[in-house]
Amino acid sequence: MSQLYVIVLAIIVVSLMAVAIYRTTRVKTKADYLVAGRSLPAIVLVLTLLTSWIGAGSLFAGAENAYKNGFAALWQPAGGWLGLLLIYFIAPRARKFAQFTLPDLLEARYNQTARVLGTIAILFAYVGITSYQFKGGGDVLHLIFPDHVSSQFGTYIIAVFVIVSTALAGMSSVAYMDVAIGSLVTVICIISAPYLLLKAGGWSGLHQALPPAYFQALGNFRVAHGVEQSTAFGLIRALEFLVPTMLLMLGNQVMYQKFFSAKSEKDARVSVIGWIIGTLILETLIVAIAVFGRALYPTGEVALHPREIIPYTARNALPAFMGALLLGAVFAKVISTASNYLFSPATNLINDVFVRYIAPDASHKRVLIVSRLAVVLLGVWALYQAVYAESILQKMLWAYTIYSAALTPVVLAAFYSRRVTAWGAVAAIASGTVVTLLWDLPSVKALFPPLLADRDAIFPALFVAVAAMILVSIVTPKPPAKQLAQFAD
Repeated sequence: MSQLYVIVLAIIVVSLMAVAIYRTTRVKTKADYLVAGRSLPAIVLVLTLLTSWIGAGSLFAGAENAYKNGFAALWQPAGGWLGLLLIYFIAPRARKFAQFTLPDLLEARYNQTARVLGTIAILFAYVGITSYQFKGGGDVLHLIFPDHVSSQFGTYIIAVFVIVSTALAGMSSVAYMDVAIGSLVTVICIISAPYLLLKAGGWSGLHQALPPAYFQALGNFRVAHGVEQSTAFGLIRALEFLVPTMLLMLGNQVMYQKFFSAKSEKDARVSVIGWIIGTLILETLIVAIAVFGRALYPTGEVALHPREIIPYTARNALPAFMGALLLGAVFAKVISTASNYLFSPATNLINDVFVRYIAPDASHKRVLIVSRLAVVLLGVWALYQAVYAESILQKMLWAYTIYSAALTPVVLAAFYSRRVTAWGAVAAIASGTVVTLLWDLPSVKALFPPLLADRDAIFPALFVAVAAMILVSIVTPKPPAKQLAQFAD
């Protein structure tokens, strides 16, 4: 059986590297590297958006959530679904703006300070997201080769592959790798889910094997420190999964870069329709597979590491070939998402720091060299975080929160508010970032009662950021009409 896994992984790795090498030959300019020459058609956009969004956050953190809470874990992807409804209207506006990074947008709508602070927030959040992709990939390799590859060694292997493949061709490599990965993951999940449900005894067998809470809207969210709390407490916990996911979706720089890469405004808008359908199906199937796995494997090794439930189930509950394909799909998905979230902050360092402030007249060749170096440096930073991070779920929530609180409010205001000012945006980005970074410090937690101190930072950080944006905007002059014009529909 191990030979089958080796063959499947080898085919995936060789195929992805072949795509990266081929796309490298097509990269000649800064626009080719950063936004694929603004040439991506709708079908490529659909698959790259879907594949970049669903990675270790869904396959490991979301699966861990489902293992512990049952179908209540759907609160997390539901945030993405709500965000996508609004994105349908944002997509053509983003393509019309047609720059390279989100800080481009922040400077055009606000000022240079907003651009710099936005770049800092993105670096913290996206390198954090990349780090738990590395860690999730390491877990997959350990499950496939338990006697030869430890989780930590697997993390190093994944990191090296992602850094090399991403550095080669930039957005073009990332987008076309996603086409193959997105297709594989969608098909194998559609096949695997009903098979696992039947193996668990069907719907009635599932109810017999799992606690009643696994079929309730709030799952075990009402339980804190072993004691059941009020429904309101459970709802707040559920919203702590939904809100950061929704806000990350709305302000996601990876998404905006894909829209900037579209052939046209129409391609950008059409791609969102496919993205909505794909995300609804795939996220629901991932949660279902994790719940079915929990029914099949309630104890043992996977109970100690519930984030591994999907690859563990693939290895132990599915027929050999189907299991190898699902494991390969998880492996490829992690690579894809890691590539997307590693490449995105690298473009910030190049476009928003190097070209903007250090070498504005740099040649295309020099920009490409420095771009690849930025990918390597950020990849090493993400690897360092991956090695020392304990929980993928907690790392995911932290990364989502810092981005959601600091950036999403000002991004939405850029498109939908004519009154938010430059200094209001600066205040929001700075305060949202600071509150998130400070919230988990023991000295800060000691200031609050235990139940409040255990909460995620999203609501306090978001409240402070939005309040700062509104209050500072009220006392500062309105932005000029010329600055607002390029963001109108």
